[in-house]
Amino acid sequence: MNITLIGMPGSGKSTIGVLLAKRLGMEFVDTDLLIQKREKRRLPEIIAQEGMERFLEIENEVNASLDVENTIIAPGGSAVYGREAMEHFRKISTVVYLKLSLRELKKRLGDLKSRGVVCKEGETLADVMRERAPLYEQYADLIVVEKQYDVGPTVDELRAHFEPILGKLRAQA
Repeated sequence: MNITLIGMPGSGKSTIGVLLAKRLGMEFVDTDLLIQKREKRRLPEIIAQEGMERFLEIENEVNASLDVENTIIAPGGSAVYGREAMEHFRKISTVVYLKLSLRELKKRLGDLKSRGVVCKEGETLADVMRERAPLYEQYADLIVVEKQYDVGPTVDELRAHFEPILGKLRAQA
């Protein structure tokens, strides 16, 4: 069993993913790091040098080819633009949308470009969120609304949801 955490940049996918993996005894993978390793460049460099469209193709290729088990997967926020990748995630995992308010996201994020966030020139965080939210909801098997900055309650909620399922799967193995 795998769990894929999707959501806006800054929603806590990596932080929550690491903590949840520790608590559930699972592995953790951040696909942005896999992209950087494959391309031997940081995300902002890939976007600047290759352009947004090529970056999305690279991201889709890496995500669609991911082969893991018993892993929490944290793809980049733009992963929802890759149809093949998202279909792959839905086949190999339970997809969880970490939904956070625009206000909280603004508190967490700095400059979108330096963070490697895929967005068109002149787009605001609100624009990106408005465009992506329907895609996150479309692909999600489970939506968790994060109510505050502290990730602890979200980790606890996900642990309570998945621990019984994992227990049954491990007992059958």
